[in-house]
Amino acid sequence: MYRTPFIAFALILLLLLPLPGLSAEKCVNTEGEAAIVGGDIPSAKTEAVARAKWAAIEQTVGTEVKAGSIVQDFTLVDEIIKTQVGGVVKSYNILSQENRSDTVLVRINACIEPQKAQEAVSALSLNNAVAVFIPARKPAARETDAYEETNILSETLIGKLTDQGYRVVDVAPTQAADAAEIEKAMKSGSTLTVRSLMYKFLSNVIIIGKVDYAVSTKKGEDIGYGISMPFNNVTVRITYRIVARNSKTGNAEILTAGSDQARGTAGSVEDAAAKGMESLAAKLSPVILDKIASFIRGSVKKVAIRVNGVSDLDTNQDIKGMLQQIVWVTEVEEKRMGEFVVGYPENSLYLANSLRQKGRFKIVAFTPYSLTLEWKP
Repeated sequence: MYRTPFIAFALILLLLLPLPGLSAEKCVNTEGEAAIVGGDIPSAKTEAVARAKWAAIEQTVGTEVKAGSIVQDFTLVDEIIKTQVGGVVKSYNILSQENRSDTVLVRINACIEPQKAQEAVSALSLNNAVAVFIPARKPAARETDAYEETNILSETLIGKLTDQGYRVVDVAPTQAADAAEIEKAMKSGSTLTVRSLMYKFLSNVIIIGKVDYAVSTKKGEDIGYGISMPFNNVTVRITYRIVARNSKTGNAEILTAGSDQARGTAGSVEDAAAKGMESLAAKLSPVILDKIASFIRGSVKKVAIRVNGVSDLDTNQDIKGMLQQIVWVTEVEEKRMGEFVVGYPENSLYLANSLRQKGRFKIVAFTPYSLTLEWKP
């Protein structure tokens, strides 16, 4: 008579136990290399270890875009990992260190917590980095599920976004997703696939969609009064979503979702579909650009910048001019000599890197909402 309560109790215990693999550490061997500046081998070693740790994080998450392509200062990256995503690198051991003529190469074994590794990647995602995946059904294979993952519509949209200064990632060539996955995500409303793509491409914005078509009237078809249709008339339709990661909550949110259509006329079905996609791209591009621009404007935050060593108005004006020239800086407010407040929509790590690349600043202190720099005359 005690059997039923016992089974219920056992089931509760099973539910409370953590599932294996969800928080299990993953240990990998990676390497990092850094330049020796001014004979300072310890500093080079520190940066090389930071690069190796980040390589371990990338390997754990499976990113397609390497952080090295958009972030130069890995000591700052290491600081971000410690302050914003503490505990992502649970432990590491230096396996070897090779001091070369101008670089230091270290090899490490690092143990990573996968969930926090994803958070670390998200911390470096760019609001102005847009991932695009809009497969289109092949006109020649109407009765099958064959898709062109790179097509006129997606290429035109990528070109428009690039012209506006966005960093655009075309998901199609990477084989990171397929049309069936995207269609399933669109129908279910699940953002799991989308979040996975965001992690892979260090992006906070992704445009996903699917293009299909229907032949309205076929070439040679009788349209009445003994007249035959001289061309194929094709209607191209798209269903799409723009999803962005909320910087405050970390959740993926739908900025907009919709559908649209356009027609194309040509001698062959393929050419008619191509013309339809060209017309559809022209209609859709302004809508998408406006939504993404609104998202970035809403992500602007204030970053306080203090520059030590500023002693005259001319230098102060030079620094203000440099700040205004940095990409994606929306405004620069001068508070007092050597102190400014900057409007910036991205992680302030990128602002710090942009200033460091000017060659006139040394980064003294860094937080997500403030930078302290040393002016180098």
